[in-house]
Amino acid sequence: MNVVPIGPIHPVLKEPIRIKLIVEGENVVGSELEMGYVHRGIEKIMEGKHYLKGIYLSERVCGICSYIHTQTFAECIEHMSKIEVPDKARYLRVVTAELERIHSHLIAAAVYDLSIEHETLAMWCLNAREHVMDLMELITGNRVNMGFNVVGGVRLDINKEIIDKIYKKINELEDDMKNILEVFETGPLINLRGEGIGVIGYREIMKTRAVGPVARASAMPESDWRLRHPTYKELKFKPVWRDEGDNSARMIVRHEEVMTSINLIRKALELYEESSGGVRVKVDIKGGSGEWKNEAPRGEVYYKMSLTDGGLIKRIMIRTPTVMNLEAYKYMLKTCPTVSDAVTTYTSIDPCVSCTERTIVLKDKKTGKIKPYSFK
Repeated sequence: MNVVPIGPIHPVLKEPIRIKLIVEGENVVGSELEMGYVHRGIEKIMEGKHYLKGIYLSERVCGICSYIHTQTFAECIEHMSKIEVPDKARYLRVVTAELERIHSHLIAAAVYDLSIEHETLAMWCLNAREHVMDLMELITGNRVNMGFNVVGGVRLDINKEIIDKIYKKINELEDDMKNILEVFETGPLINLRGEGIGVIGYREIMKTRAVGPVARASAMPESDWRLRHPTYKELKFKPVWRDEGDNSARMIVRHEEVMTSINLIRKALELYEESSGGVRVKVDIKGGSGEWKNEAPRGEVYYKMSLTDGGLIKRIMIRTPTVMNLEAYKYMLKTCPTVSDAVTTYTSIDPCVSCTERTIVLKDKKTGKIKPYSFK
């Protein structure tokens, strides 16, 4: 057996991680993952700070799905302090969260397409994403770190002109996505590189606690936390899922979720137009502990925090989806006949390394000495 190292700097990797593929000839039989290149200690930095600074920092956990982190942060505090958010704000959160899901899925699709050397399809996805980013800037004022969510609602309202532009853009996007999905499902090169590659079954999904499109591509629709969110229940949300569990299934789930997101945006805008009042309320932050979960583009994102009266953060814990999906990747390698298939399988889980990085320390109860834990 030999070891083929990939990374930490590699053209196909969006972020630095070191993958050691254990191979026999060309066959991949195992892997080791080495992290620690982009850990920033955001949870520790938040401790002792006011929640207004905390929500600002939460948007920096991930550079692609930054919006859902501020929404989860805000909804966690709103749940703890029993704050009623205006209806307009609830629907605007759906619109912006689904726009972020679309742009994230299109990045994931483009990276996967490049890994199988289908540059044309990758460029189509990135071009479609640009129109989504324009909409996010139109609604919030920014393309990436939007600063749109506040505890008690959202920062800005929208008008009829913006609503009309959203409808126009998502109608155009829907037509583009139909074409992209047709090419993805029928392209012989795409099927050759994806079907039956990187397979993970329902039992392995349960064992690894994989989440998001990775879980839903292996017959687990209940993994979508939008099913449990009160606003999405009102919108009668239904998740997308498949049962093949391979690379193609994971990507098709993401493509079809884009179509679902477009429909959710339409429903949310209809309810928004029927609603009245403002988009935020004054809040009275109560001390205590609470937790909240949302469905980020890659899967379940979890916040647990303790606050003082007035809103100082005593402790916060953030769990992001890739933590579990990286564990599932090891099982997928059993059906990767070549090193190049192992690389495309890695891109099919749409990993986000910067938000996954954590430092674990071990404290000796007898001596009180603290030392970092090694993942080797």
